[in-house]
Amino acid sequence: MINGLEKQKSINNQNTLTTLNQYKMKLKFHTAIILFLGFMMIGNAQDQNAECMTNLSIFAEHAKVKNYDAAYEPWKMVYETCPKINLAVYSVGEKILKDKYKKSSGADKDGFATDYLTLLENRLIHFPAKTKKADMIIKKVLFKYDNKSISNDDVYAQLSEGFTTDLANFKNPKALYLYFSSLVDLHGEGKNQLQEVFDVYDNVTEKIESENIKLTDIISKLLPKEEAGTLTSKEKKRLKSATTNSKSYGKIAGSIDSKLGKLADCTNLIPLYQKNFEGKKNDITWVKRAVSRMFSKECTDDPLFRQMVEVQANLDPSADVYVYLGTLEQKAGNTSAAVANFDKALGLETDGRKKSNIAYKVATIYRRGSKSTARKYAQKAIDANPSNGKAYLLIASLYASSANNCGTTTFDKLAMYWKAAEMARKASRVDPSLSSRAGKSVKSYMAKAPTKSMIFEKNMAGKTVNFNCWVGGSIKVPSL
Repeated sequence: MINGLEKQKSINNQNTLTTLNQYKMKLKFHTAIILFLGFMMIGNAQDQNAECMTNLSIFAEHAKVKNYDAAYEPWKMVYETCPKINLAVYSVGEKILKDKYKKSSGADKDGFATDYLTLLENRLIHFPAKTKKADMIIKKVLFKYDNKSISNDDVYAQLSEGFTTDLANFKNPKALYLYFSSLVDLHGEGKNQLQEVFDVYDNVTEKIESENIKLTDIISKLLPKEEAGTLTSKEKKRLKSATTNSKSYGKIAGSIDSKLGKLADCTNLIPLYQKNFEGKKNDITWVKRAVSRMFSKECTDDPLFRQMVEVQANLDPSADVYVYLGTLEQKAGNTSAAVANFDKALGLETDGRKKSNIAYKVATIYRRGSKSTARKYAQKAIDANPSNGKAYLLIASLYASSANNCGTTTFDKLAMYWKAAEMARKASRVDPSLSSRAGKSVKSYMAKAPTKSMIFEKNMAGKTVNFNCWVGGSIKVPSL
């Protein structure tokens, strides 16, 4: 009996060993299969990657010489197979697809349009660290806008998303204009409130100003080196780029102001602010913007202006408040109190640019009264910020308006326009965003200055004209 049990036990052990050995063999087999497939996949991936690298090089070379037709197929292979291999898949791909879109028609054109817009979305997915969200949104909107395939509602909604979620990178001048322009059009259709128009106007103009400040800082540092002839080639490029971009911002700023137009007149501002005052009087940003706009539009005679200035003084007793208080004192005929407030404002402000802006505001207040006082404050504005081109333009206009009162002869009086033109040119030089406006002023002043025939008749070529009025100084007559 015992022998039988032992025999059965031996048989069971042998069966177990057999099963275990079979399992081990299967495991080895399956492992081998997995390893084999793994090596195959790695090999295929390596081959695939090598092919992508080859095609990447091919389409890049074709794109360099703008042969986008030849670049298309190798680019498409890389884009579809290895979308993360290199950023050039997207940066160069944009050019290739734009070219294909331009040259195609019908369904093909629509297809390339879709491909282009999808490419921008995929770049953000595959290269988020090297892609700016605002740039992608702007490119999509401008592409659709230029091809008349987007509504004002979508222009505003999409650019609003880009502006509010990625403000730091929302720098495109055309997009900034379209963002505001589309809103004004929507307001005209009764779709958006006037307050929203003002809010976006403030946001956009503040963005333009902040970007232009960066550019004029570069210009102010490089101009002395340019005048001394010590600019390096790299610095020349930086100066040229900053000047060009500043001019672009200036043009857009002018277009935005024109688009706002009469919407910001006192007849619209005062009722709107009266309506919203109670609900907004504790919102310092709203109060400061409202007061600033009423000041710039000369709506300061309305009692609401004083009321809001007092609110701002309580919420944020900053230097600007004393400018507004000084304005009210001046309007009331209290000159000494007005000057005291203006000087207090300048004394309180420590930031150079803000101090310059305050001095400029004071200068504009005096421009219709005491021209010498207006120039004094305009010069303070320049001293605080040499890039304040508006202060130069203001001085230029003060000189031009004094032409009839400076000099005893007609020639001497007209010579004042040369001095005015000189100041206007400086404005354009230190702040290229003012180039268009300054250029018009220079052209106007030079048209009123003595002609070549007058210079010849009076034998004044190369001589100096002195000004004994409040302007002082002199100007050298151009040589013939």
